[in-house]
Parts: sequence; structure tokens; C-alpha cells
Amino acid sequence: MEIAELSDLLVWAAATTFAVAMIAFAIDLGRRTDERLEARTEARATVGAGASGAVAAPDGAGPAADVGPGGPARRRAAGIGLSTSWLGTAMLGVAILLRGLAAGRTPWANMYEFTLVGSFVAMVVFLVWNLRRDVRFLGAFVTGLVTLFVVVGLNSFHVAATGVQPALQNYWLVIHVGVAITATGIFTVAFVLSVLQLLRDARETGSPFLTRPGFRWLDRMPAPAALESMSFRLNAVGFVMWTFTIIGGAIWAEDAWGRYWGWDPKEVWSFIIWVVYAAYLHARTTRGWSGRRAAWFVVVGYACVLFNFTGVNLIFNGKHSYSGIS
Repeated sequence: MEIAELSDLLVWAAATTFAVAMIAFAIDLGRRTDERLEARTEARATVGAGASGAVAAPDGAGPAADVGPGGPARRRAAGIGLSTSWLGTAMLGVAILLRGLAAGRTPWANMYEFTLVGSFVAMVVFLVWNLRRDVRFLGAFVTGLVTLFVVVGLNSFHVAATGVQPALQNYWLVIHVGVAITATGIFTVAFVLSVLQLLRDARETGSPFLTRPGFRWLDRMPAPAALESMSFRLNAVGFVMWTFTIIGGAIWAEDAWGRYWGWDPKEVWSFIIWVVYAAYLHARTTRGWSGRRAAWFVVVGYACVLFNFTGVNLIFNGKHSYSGIS
């Protein structure tokens, strides 16, 4: 078996492992919701009977309030989800390394490799964050999105592991594209947080659809303000890295094509992404924009990121066309 084939097999194995992790995290989220409801019902029944000192679990408690019958809820499913997430991330990392060895270059020169490395970064952000703070409530959504990205990459963007065109044989491929991928991975996790913020906020304000029993798991999310704060911090880091992406791309363009800026479709859309996230950060910090308006800004920004990666590469012709599928 060739190294490239082994890399592809490991990518498939990683995608399967992420799917298992997604299911485990979803089971944990559902079980904690049921246990919390049971605990709240028992506590209220005790209070109603005249018992003293009984306190019900507060409404809207965050993930840290793992209250269940008889004490803290057991997090076996969450543990399985976290363990399989680490395993899948390790396999994906090895697959990316083998891909680079097979191609004899840095493994992020086309859409398939960008998808793999961007997914890897998103998982690393989620897992490392978990070492500092319990954010396992994000597990089902981050692993689900990463599973989708990896499977789409395998089925739609996969190309043979070969060398690159002369224009890409430059150390700026490592710096410029590497920073862009890292920023994209960070934006991915921030996007998940903003979507959860919108859903949680809509449930709290009485959305007819989201107040249904099937969405009780949203009660296990942190408050919308907490989700927004976490998203803001990640987007601030991603924005700084995206700024460097544009600056590095301009320096590389001058070296390769003799001009810093040429209104190439990729350049234009990269600048649009920068403007959207800059407007979001400015509006939130100086204009007091918060809540749903800020979250929708993040959703629009991430939609621009996805279009820059897919639409610009597949629809438009430009100097960056070699970064597409072929």
C-alpha cells in the first residue's frame, strides 16, 4: 500500500471516528437534559410537600450544572465523545502528515488538503479549549460539522498527492496558506457558538418552533451572553490571523506576479471577509452591538469564508485557480 493510499484510509477512519464522537456527545446532551428535568421535578415536589432546604436546579443553568437524580450526572457518553474526538484528530493529523510525505511538499496546496487541515485545526481548537474549560456542549456540533467537511472533501475535492506548480513552490505557501487555514478553523468554532447563541436566544424569547420539547437540549447551553462572549474572543483571534493572511498574500503576490494587489477574485473575497469581521468587531466593541445582531454578523462572515473557499475556487477563474480541485 502506498503512503497516499494509507493517508486516504486514515482520513476515512477519522471521519468515522468523528461521527461516533458526534453521536456520543448528542447522547450526553440528551441525557443531561432528561436528568436535569427529573431532578427539577423531584425538587419541586419536595418543596411542595413542605420540606425545607430543597433547592431546584435553576432554569437556564449552563453545562457546569450537571444535576441529576442522586447527585451529579454521570458523563460517560461525554467521555466517550471526547476520547474518540482525540483519536479521530490524531488519525487525521497522521493522515495529513502522510499526505505531505507522499506529495513531497506542505500538505495544504489544494481544496482537498485545505479541507483536511482546516477540519484538523477546528478539532484542535475544540479539544485544547476543553483542557482549560468544559466546553463539551460544543462537541456534537463541532464534530458533526467536521465530519461533514471531511466526507465532502473525500468525495468532491480529492486529488492525487502530487507536486505543485512553480508559483506555489515558495515558503509563503507554508506561511500564507497555513495562517489562512488556522484562521478558518478558528472561525468554524466561533460560527458554531454564534449559531447556538441564536438558537438559545430564540428559545428564551419564546420562538414557537424552538420551545417544543425536542429542543430542551438548548437549556443545557450557556446563556446567550456567555456564548456571544466566547465567540467574540475566538473571532478576534481569527481576525488577527486573517489580517496577516491578506498581508502575507500581498507580499507573496508581489514576489510572484510583480504586484501587491490585482483584484483577483480570491483577493477580493478575502478582503470582503476581512471587512465583515472588522465591522463585526468594531460594531460590538464601540457601537454596543450585541445579541442577535452580533451573532448574525458572525454567520454572514462565516458564509463569506465558505464561499471564498468553494465558490471562488470552483466558479471564478483567476490567478488562484490552481488552488482548486485540479
